[in-house]
Amino acid sequence: MSPISVRGFAVASATAVTAVGSVVGVASGSTAQNNDAEATAADSTLLADIPAGQQAQVQTASLTQQADAQAIAADASAKKIAEESARKAAAKTAQEKKDAAEKAAQAARDKAKALADAKAKAAKDPSDFPVFSSYSVSQIQSMAAQVVPSGQFQCFSNIVDHESSWNYKAVNASSGAYGLFQALPASKYSSVGSDWRTNPATQIKWGLNYMNDRYGSPCEAWTFWQANHWY
Repeated sequence: MSPISVRGFAVASATAVTAVGSVVGVASGSTAQNNDAEATAADSTLLADIPAGQQAQVQTASLTQQADAQAIAADASAKKIAEESARKAAAKTAQEKKDAAEKAAQAARDKAKALADAKAKAAKDPSDFPVFSSYSVSQIQSMAAQVVPSGQFQCFSNIVDHESSWNYKAVNASSGAYGLFQALPASKYSSVGSDWRTNPATQIKWGLNYMNDRYGSPCEAWTFWQANHWY
């Protein structure tokens, strides 16, 4: 018999007892309080008589309900955590993509600016510079900075330092190499201008063209120079 059936039987029995007690009480003159006390006692006694095995089933069912409730709560908590983690991951990915796009855009702008700068400088002609009877090292370096791309200037300067120390009239006594770049024969400068002996701007233009045509850039020319001590 199940706990519900046992309890129902107990309640029914207690009701019957109460009914009989009431009849007897009327006949004998006893009060209803005595009848209620007897019914309660009968109910308690019958519930206490549930077999131990059935009591264990009741306890097991209760524990199962508790475990189910805890599992549901755990699932809800895990789902909430997962949703929050997914939201944070999506936000991080979006920010990383945005940063990458901004970085790429900035790199493109810098490249475009560098190309524009290089084209503007490459378009400069020796005739764009004023002509003097003589030039200081700082004047020659300033002229070169206006012709050579900024990212290539240091390499360009390194070569000139080693070849002539920025002396546009330097002559190699043994070979006849001449000028800022020690061109040999010296007449090579004439491909840019006939004033190559006295105008450092003409030599600078020739030297930049030579490095670009033969090595690709002044920095590539400087790399070759470091390995071979000539270019």
